[in-house]
Amino acid sequence: MSTRLQRKKPAPPEQTSAENFYYLKQMQARTPMVVVLNGDEVIHGVIEWYDKNCIKVHRANEPNLLIMKSAIRYIYKENENKHGGGGDGNRLPDNGQEDFIQS
Repeated sequence: MSTRLQRKKPAPPEQTSAENFYYLKQMQARTPMVVVLNGDEVIHGVIEWYDKNCIKVHRANEPNLLIMKSAIRYIYKENENKHGGGGDGNRLPDNGQEDFIQS
């Protein structure tokens, strides 16, 4: 009988960069986004800048906002409804099976 060393699988990376890729893609395309905050406030605008802790949302007729990521419930594209179709983007998701970033 031979003894085999069992190797542990390495732990998955702490960060996958998927969030960064998503923000960069939306910033480059200047995609109109909807940001839903923890208090159910809805912000419409274009993500202009982001870092580890916050995003800057450019709004056309209102002041730009710097929003802490911890205050964000989720984000989705304005032209998509909760089922990923081409809706008005104003309906809030009612389940966890959505195509958006959730904090």
